[in-house]
Amino acid sequence: MSKRWFASLFVMVLTLGSATAQSGTELRFCLWSEPKTFNPLLVQDDSSETVRYLTGGVLVRLNRQTQQLEPELATAWKTSRDGRTITFALRQNVKFSDGTAFSAEDVAHTIQQMMDPNLHSPTGDSFRSGEGKVETKVLWADKIAIFFPAPIAGLDKLFDQVAIMSAKSPKKERAVLGPYYVAEYKAGSHLNLERNPNYWKHDSSGHQLPYIDSVRLDIQQNRDIEILRLLRGEIHLVNSLNAEYFDKVIAEKPALVHDAGPSMDSEQIWFNQVASAPLPAYKKAWFGSTNFRRAISESINREDLSRVVFRGHARPATGPVSPGNQFWFNTRLQPHRFDQKAAMKRLEQDGFRVQNGALRDKDGNAVEFSVVTNAGNKYRERMATMIQQDLAGIGIKLHVVTLDFPSLIERIARTFNYEACLLGAVNIGLDPSEQMNIWLSSAENHQWNPGQKAPETAWEAEIDRLMRAQASELNEKKRKEYFDRVQEIAWEQEPFIYLVNRNALSAISTSVQNAHPVVLRPQVFWNIDRLSLGSEVAQK
Repeated sequence: MSKRWFASLFVMVLTLGSATAQSGTELRFCLWSEPKTFNPLLVQDDSSETVRYLTGGVLVRLNRQTQQLEPELATAWKTSRDGRTITFALRQNVKFSDGTAFSAEDVAHTIQQMMDPNLHSPTGDSFRSGEGKVETKVLWADKIAIFFPAPIAGLDKLFDQVAIMSAKSPKKERAVLGPYYVAEYKAGSHLNLERNPNYWKHDSSGHQLPYIDSVRLDIQQNRDIEILRLLRGEIHLVNSLNAEYFDKVIAEKPALVHDAGPSMDSEQIWFNQVASAPLPAYKKAWFGSTNFRRAISESINREDLSRVVFRGHARPATGPVSPGNQFWFNTRLQPHRFDQKAAMKRLEQDGFRVQNGALRDKDGNAVEFSVVTNAGNKYRERMATMIQQDLAGIGIKLHVVTLDFPSLIERIARTFNYEACLLGAVNIGLDPSEQMNIWLSSAENHQWNPGQKAPETAWEAEIDRLMRAQASELNEKKRKEYFDRVQEIAWEQEPFIYLVNRNALSAISTSVQNAHPVVLRPQVFWNIDRLSLGSEVAQK
């Protein structure tokens, strides 16, 4: 359930916010690239997603702080028992930013556009549940039913990403239902977002939201310049910092930085287990051994990686779900401990032994292999070096190979000419169904052995069964039981050796009020319509 604020503090902050909204307040921060689209159904890049979040009105919104679903344009909703139909009751007397009336016809129009196969909507991909069309039925002006060809678990939460478009406005996607609309876009320079005069939300005192009049998004690819502008007071926030920039800001203005704890993102290593990979048979045997993978995992000091590489702004990872995911994380699991004695016992079970300081397999082959990672990512390069030193402690020689990103993708996704890989995973959502493209053995992102015609191991077959079961199960408790078991198998088998979860780091000007940084994106401006600015105004 969502948290309640203390009434006196809440009213004080909102009253101040509404006052500042009358004085031409402008929030400023940076995008790291040009937005590739303003069509909310075609969003794939971070900058376009930022614009969609600030401008798009959705039927329901996942509260980034409580991680609970809340009503927005829909006042109520109901999913049918078979999981194939969802019905929304809509708010009345709502208008788009250009004054066009909002109704169920707009929702139907949006869904039809989103599911049009000719549009190739990334947002629509999440709703493709089986053969057949998604259909809509406008029941009344303020009520709509949406029908899917097959059940979708967690269906209602998917609508957090669906910004409703007008069926009638000549402005098309520029007519919005969110707190701001795009007023100006100067390529290579900035976007100006202006307060939506028709935004439907009001605070408890009856003041129309949002409090801040406008948002200026400067396009700035250079992170050093972005941090410098923050320290100078020229921008109000940086939504996401790495550990180095975090420490740079804290050294100069400690009141600006915030560490919200473990994010959804992880760093991990995996071994190439593709049968057709151009690797020696004995190495394929190593990589396919659970004992070998577990031994490698137990020989890596995750606490050191967190402390040294990420300057204490990371936590040892447990598995495919971060502890920041409040509901789906399996609390029975703990990160694998650094224990090289236990690692050697596992290796001995497979016939490995140490001779003259070098680990050898049962046939006398020296254990050495290479790990590829992306060049220029100093955090992964440092991790690889530390892992190299850790593995030397059990007689393994690790070679670190850095590649430009296109070459790295070529190796791990096409030629399979690699032995191990160190990369990160970015998890935007919370629901396990969003990881289907990783855990199904037939999936192309089943990275250690992608695109299998049939699962090659019993444990992969079990994960396939469990992932499909949770995806069709409507009872959330049962879904969690299924996915808890997936996490346990991943912990036992370690196809991915999860290393650390990076912390969600951000920086916010002290003039920004009612900011509560969280681990889900967008970490800082998730409650943009409730933010306000105090007396310190960023320089023009």
